Amino acid sequence: MFAISKENCFVVILLACALVFLARMSVAPTRDELDNFAKACGRLWDLDEDRFVPGKDYEIDLQGGKKVFTRSDAAEANLFKFVNKKKFFETPTFKAFYALLDNYEKETGQAEVVTAEEKRENWTFIRELMKTKPIRYVQNYFAAKGVCGSSDRDFEHLLHDTWFKLYRREVRNDSSGFEHVFVGESKEGEAKGFHNWVQFFLEERKGKLDYRGFILPRRRGRGADALPDGDDQLITVQFKWEGELKPVTTMFVGVSPEFEIALYTMCFHLGETENDMEIGEYDVTIKVYKFAGGKFLASAFPEVKN
Repeated sequence: MFAISKENCFVVILLACALVFLARMSVAPTRDELDNFAKACGRLWDLDEDRFVPGKDYEIDLQGGKKVFTRSDAAEANLFKFVNKKKFFETPTFKAFYALLDNYEKETGQAEVVTAEEKRENWTFIRELMKTKPIRYVQNYFAAKGVCGSSDRDFEHLLHDTWFKLYRREVRNDSSGFEHVFVGESKEGEAKGFHNWVQFFLEERKGKLDYRGFILPRRRGRGADALPDGDDQLITVQFKWEGELKPVTTMFVGVSPEFEIALYTMCFHLGETENDMEIGEYDVTIKVYKFAGGKFLASAFPEVKN
């Protein structure tokens, strides 16, 4: 049997620690980014190695445009024509994210009961996130800003409490940041939250979601070239979810779970209610709403700047 000496074991541990250190240093924020919050958020787009490529990894069909107050259906077909299933389930964060989407009660006012399996799924997702560059960048940024301790344990618990800690919307423990932003909720016959492209695609594929067209830009006098197309990775749309209307929602398309978790976590802990920035080629405002004096994440989503 192969045996490892104590000396060799010590060397292996040192090498492992060195690799972790180098990995974290490779996504360390620059002085300019530490001084410029918007620039730091923009860096996350460049670090998103798991982002899907439009036309290759997925394809969308935007069809007709409409104004927010228009209730007629401007799209006969689904928004998503295909998503690369093989790549999706071979990407650890997407696979772990997928496992979380059936863990919630849709209605607000109905307390969530978190099972042992669901708790394991939450932590599996967090630990997969920790292997990605966007999340490591935020960890380094927060350590430099004194938001939390520099250890993995400190940051993992910050992520858990930000996204999975339950709070009260109508009754005790009936909501969380993750449920509202990524899964969606229902309140008094209206769809709430629901700002994630993966959940959109999955619910559409199940026949539970009716895409009703994209929302036309508010600025007048824009030509046809200013309208969104299938290559856009930031879109504003209208849909019905199990018959409940969501008049308008804006979402990134194709981005990884780690990108959105990183971006919204940054804005929740260090940003304002409205955070203007450039994300890739897009001028956006990231809006973040809080509960209980800033203790809980109520909602977070992008909005196209017109």
